[in-house]
Amino acid sequence: MKLHLYFARRFLITFTAVFFVFLGILLLVDVAEQLRKFGDLNLAFSEVLSLSLLNIPATLYQILPLITILATLALFLGLARSSELVVTRAAGRSALRSLVAPVVSIFLIGAVAVSVLNPIVAATSGEYENRVSVLRSGATSALSISDEGLWLRQGNPDVLPGETSETMDPATPRQTVIHAQEASLGGTQLREVSFISFNAQGLPLERIEAESAILENGSWLLTHAKIWPLSRTSGLTVNPERDASEHSEITLATTLTEEQIRDSFADPSAIGIWELPGFITQLENAGFAARAHSVFLHTELALPLMLVAMVLIGAGFTMRHTRLGQTGPMVLMAILLGFALFFLRNFSRVLGENGNIPIELAAWAPPLVAIMLAMGLLLHMEDG
Repeated sequence: MKLHLYFARRFLITFTAVFFVFLGILLLVDVAEQLRKFGDLNLAFSEVLSLSLLNIPATLYQILPLITILATLALFLGLARSSELVVTRAAGRSALRSLVAPVVSIFLIGAVAVSVLNPIVAATSGEYENRVSVLRSGATSALSISDEGLWLRQGNPDVLPGETSETMDPATPRQTVIHAQEASLGGTQLREVSFISFNAQGLPLERIEAESAILENGSWLLTHAKIWPLSRTSGLTVNPERDASEHSEITLATTLTEEQIRDSFADPSAIGIWELPGFITQLENAGFAARAHSVFLHTELALPLMLVAMVLIGAGFTMRHTRLGQTGPMVLMAILLGFALFFLRNFSRVLGENGNIPIELAAWAPPLVAIMLAMGLLLHMEDG
């Protein structure tokens, strides 16, 4: 038991060291990228640093398999150089038993990453996108889906970046909230839709209800629409129903594009793992395809097994004494196989999203196959 705890402690220390090395490197690179991207806005360094800190968790989460295999290589190379693995074998403990502690440790790390780090990444990525959108256009555009239908938010295309509630005319709409009961697969055709516009002070200006709305060339084409004014004009008290007007067709300018609408809800990584099952149900009820989200959910659930596969691959090439030589080529081979598994996982996910293979096969097959192949390699090297 003490030996298991020793190996687990060594692995956790090595994993933490590699993790923080990557964190430091990514922080420096991302700060430089944010300075380049927003250099013309003369942002304070604290703002740039906050943007980087919001953007880095997503990258770290994506490269967890790479961090895992590098930590495994560092651990077992160190144990091999100090002859601790030789002593362990001499004491009657096989290499496979020595792997129990690192495998259990990385499985627990993967479980924590999925259950805790994944929601954090979703929250920080969403906040980062919102801040970038505000910096670029002065307004945000977003989409959400609930049991009551589809919700969109768009900025006014006539609002200039940097305009505030003090400098903007109170009669000028700054944001528009859009609600629809049904939507097409791409989100560009809405039915039973409502548009409510707000000024810079957050006060409602106008409400529009239409039978349908179609996004085309930077504008919404509304059919069978009714408009209710909600704010005073020229100091007169407004009566929404009395002053309402009906139109067979009207056009409303918009900053939204088909890609923005699709991307705003098609990227599953923007949703926390705990909210994803319910979101998939809501997405399907709203008329959208949720296959990509289902594949992402299963892929995330399989992440602990993916990390276990990385540990077994790294161990299979480095659990040997350094006197046998060929350490460099073996390490290179392990890294190449790790990258191959990482890209195979992504390729399998794409096939699953496109419907070429079943969802469960796309998510669970790569890590399970890698674990079996790595175990075969370990058994061959240990027992011949």
